[in-house]
Amino acid sequence: MQYKKNLFILLGCLCSSLFAVAQNSTLSGKIMDTEGKPIRDAQVQLQKTELVVFSDSLGNYTIEIPSGKRLNLKASLMGYESEPFNVTVEAGQHLVRNVYLEQNATLLNEVEVKDEKIRGEVGTIGINTKDVDKLPSTIGGIEGQLKVLVGSRNELTSQYTVRGGNFDENLVYVNDFEINRPFLVRSGQQEGLSFVNTDLVGSVNFSVGGFQAKYGDKMSSVLDVTYKRPKSFSGSAMVSLLGFQAHLAGASKKQRLTYLIGFRQKSNRYLLQSQITKGQYNPSFSDLQALINYKISRSLELEFIGNYALNRFRFEPESSRTAFGSITQALAFNVLYDGSEIDQFDNAFGGVSLTYKPNDRLKLKVLGGMFQSNEQETFDIMSQYQLSLVELDLGSKNLGEDKISLGSGAIHRYARNFLQAAVANVGLRGSYDGGKHYLSFGADLSHVVIYDRLMEWERRDSAGFSIPYDPYQVNMYQSFRADNELNYNKVAAFVQDNILLNKDMILSLGLRGTYSFLNKEMLWSPRGNFSFKPDWDANILFKIAAGMYAQPPFYREMRALDGTLNTALKAQKSAHFAAGTDYNFVALGDRPFKLTAEVYYKSLWDLVPYEYDNVRIRYAANNNSKGYAYGGEVRLFGDLVKDAESWVSLGYLKTMERILDPATNTYGDYKPRPTDGRVTFGVFFSDYLPQNHNFKVYLNMMYATGLPVPPPGYTFNKVESFRLPDYKRVDIGFSALLLDGVKNPARAYSIFKGVKSVWVSLEVFNLLGISNTLSYEYIQSLNTDMNFYIPNRLTSRLINFKIAAKF
Repeated sequence: MQYKKNLFILLGCLCSSLFAVAQNSTLSGKIMDTEGKPIRDAQVQLQKTELVVFSDSLGNYTIEIPSGKRLNLKASLMGYESEPFNVTVEAGQHLVRNVYLEQNATLLNEVEVKDEKIRGEVGTIGINTKDVDKLPSTIGGIEGQLKVLVGSRNELTSQYTVRGGNFDENLVYVNDFEINRPFLVRSGQQEGLSFVNTDLVGSVNFSVGGFQAKYGDKMSSVLDVTYKRPKSFSGSAMVSLLGFQAHLAGASKKQRLTYLIGFRQKSNRYLLQSQITKGQYNPSFSDLQALINYKISRSLELEFIGNYALNRFRFEPESSRTAFGSITQALAFNVLYDGSEIDQFDNAFGGVSLTYKPNDRLKLKVLGGMFQSNEQETFDIMSQYQLSLVELDLGSKNLGEDKISLGSGAIHRYARNFLQAAVANVGLRGSYDGGKHYLSFGADLSHVVIYDRLMEWERRDSAGFSIPYDPYQVNMYQSFRADNELNYNKVAAFVQDNILLNKDMILSLGLRGTYSFLNKEMLWSPRGNFSFKPDWDANILFKIAAGMYAQPPFYREMRALDGTLNTALKAQKSAHFAAGTDYNFVALGDRPFKLTAEVYYKSLWDLVPYEYDNVRIRYAANNNSKGYAYGGEVRLFGDLVKDAESWVSLGYLKTMERILDPATNTYGDYKPRPTDGRVTFGVFFSDYLPQNHNFKVYLNMMYATGLPVPPPGYTFNKVESFRLPDYKRVDIGFSALLLDGVKNPARAYSIFKGVKSVWVSLEVFNLLGISNTLSYEYIQSLNTDMNFYIPNRLTSRLINFKIAAKF
């Protein structure tokens, strides 16, 4: 009897187990974007539980869920809007549910094969454009966030340095058109607006190295911007103490015709008033952009993009006082000015593309574009200076005032520089989706015309003696004069295959070729990228990349300090090696986070030595240097506060070079390159009031070790450089949503009918009031045989106010 009783108990347990198993059912499907392309690494979570699964490289997911009741699930991925959904599954049933996620361009990247971009590529970062107009930055826009991310040290310019490269080594594309920038700009004060208009931006991808073969002919980074494709009428307007901008967007009834029009006007007079040099600043920068797209048929569409920019900078300096030194010896550099500066940087760009898609697999695009620039840089400024010791005695009534004069002198700077440039380009882009192979190809023909007249000199004297000193004649401190003309063609082509080896491995192989008819140099650049997602419980992706990168010389590299032109200059070359990992995880409840880590090494040769002059780069115009760069970066992205994204970035860089000595035909010792920045640390943090999400705060913090600066007269690292002080800066912004026309529509008779939102923002630049040094003015005393380095400092603490409306 006891045996039978135990048998019945065992059978009962087995039946209960089978019944319990039968209560679980299977839910599967595919995670896709709004265009139907699969999304990898998206998480599907059963709400209020720890049950989470991730989609594979084809977007497929499978999850076991309890049956017989209504369940709440959510699909999510950083970079996309979360999508909650409900299901009810009967016992033993298999239910299929596909989920579509809408991209919001959050700061993360994912792996995707069937696209012209490879998500998961080494060094690729998605840039948030959702609230970029609310983020505190003196220059604003996409570049304002990039500079904190990569650790650039000049808040007056939109230019940035990446992994040891300089400003000229960065590529910028908008809708597949390469963007050029003015040539003669020498300071951030003159620079004006960047090309990218944030009101028009749809998505942004930024590569800090190891980029694909379709991007070419630069050595450091790629900023790839795609403008929006509007579906209905909308617009915005924003005014602040630094300028005004507005845009309109719209589409025809059947969306065959879409348009974007943006206007911006910036006057950084308010910002420049915080500079040490006082005077009459009259800067005015404005541009008009348009993007028009017309669908001729289901398979054929025409697109036009245009930009016209007027940049003016007028300046009449009056005086300046710079205090520097130490707590035991303080000095003051007092200057009185006479003269003025008038600069003009006008440029226009127009591009037309025709896209043909006969089917879902094949896409062909023909492009034609033209960039023109008319630039004038004229100044004639005499500065009379006096160098003095400052009273430091706390008991003196003259504390902080000048005590003893160490000497006086004058600096006279003069320039009449004029440049006209035209760059025309025609190109082809194509792609073919072959299932496990995604083939990309293209070709470009460029024509460059440059007319440049350079006439610039500087005269210095100290106590009546001209510098450099000669008892028999008066010498100029420096003098440049040249009349240059360039007219040449360049061709380039690439082919690339993105290969799906299996659901967890992707291999990208590409080859780029470039030929310049000016220096007769043929360049080949093979590039490869491999990503692998192991079958682990943790959602980790490993990535490696290697490739050759060459930068054919443009006009700036060819022109030496004295204005002479070296048209035989060869391309600068580099071999890149990079490896990294991405780790997606859930923390602080159900919030997604992403940790990325990368290391890289660059071997550099045929380099052209250069030095920085604010944002102007002056080249030696010779391939007489070789070097290297290596480092690593760690970044954490996520919502530290729910629905408020934040990130932190830590990087290390070392870049050195050896310059050829023509006397001995041997290379010298390794010296730091001008971009040898070593440590960078950046933080972006956002938050909101607990009871009201309409009130938000945004915080940018950045620390970077100082860049090397060679002593005057010893250019191009011929002697050991000293370094600028470390760069430290904190910017904070507060925004308040005054009107939400989406959640709370205005009444029909309200003046706000049709307004989607109205918000105000208060920004505090350089919150801690830190005096960061950009460069040094060099003063030489013949009487005492002493040299003095006068710091040129960046902006002090400033407050900016903005009000904006969207409709």
